[in-house]
Amino acid sequence: MLQIKNLKCYYGRIMAIKGVSLSVRQGELVSLIGANGAGKSTLLQAVCGLLEHWEGEIKLEGRGLHTLDSSQIVKNGISLVPEGRMIFPPLSVMDNLKLGAYTMYRRKMHAEVKQDLEMVLDLFPVLRARIHQAAGTLSGGEQQMLAIARALMARPKLLLLDEPSMGLAPLLVKKILATLVKLRENGITILLVEQNAQAALKIADRGYVLETGSVVLQGPAEYLLNDDEVKRAYLGKDYKEFYEGRA
Repeated sequence: MLQIKNLKCYYGRIMAIKGVSLSVRQGELVSLIGANGAGKSTLLQAVCGLLEHWEGEIKLEGRGLHTLDSSQIVKNGISLVPEGRMIFPPLSVMDNLKLGAYTMYRRKMHAEVKQDLEMVLDLFPVLRARIHQAAGTLSGGEQQMLAIARALMARPKLLLLDEPSMGLAPLLVKKILATLVKLRENGITILLVEQNAQAALKIADRGYVLETGSVVLQGPAEYLLNDDEVKRAYLGKDYKEFYEGRA
């Protein structure tokens, strides 16, 4: 589904991604973990056409994305749930969802949009109850659900998520991650960026560990969960206490 080869990303003269190669097969849920500043969000931005300066190869189903702008990339089947949600606070829940279907409306797929709207409202019933409410008045967890639902309105083949658990209470994190498992079961391919490494790897098929712009470890999620180096850096006692103390 997604193939990245020797990706290098730049901010001015600074190389933020240093020759990363990774792949996501159709129907997989792949987790990309790493500390702040590792380059996780930068990689997603490159895939979505939101980064100007990058080198290497990014392909979706064998088609190179380097000649496409961000709107064309969405049209070709990639949706991003950005870090911080990036909803439109003054607009209603309904209007936020309709904006997610922008490329569908452009193709006169009105019946499909109506069908997809019912699908996401069934997936997140709380949004149905808040459908005419201003998005900015939703709780943090509800806003995250709205951000995911909005991305789904574009009918993605590949769903990218950037830190969906950030700032949420543990019960909401569990609910969001359970939703991602359900989406994978329904045939959506997912690339998940998460600092909560343990939670991310528990639901993933495979994982990559990114450090200072480079992949330092990769493999089946179960292998990474049991790897001594990953345990030390991300899943150890200190990490668990840090996370639980802020949950």
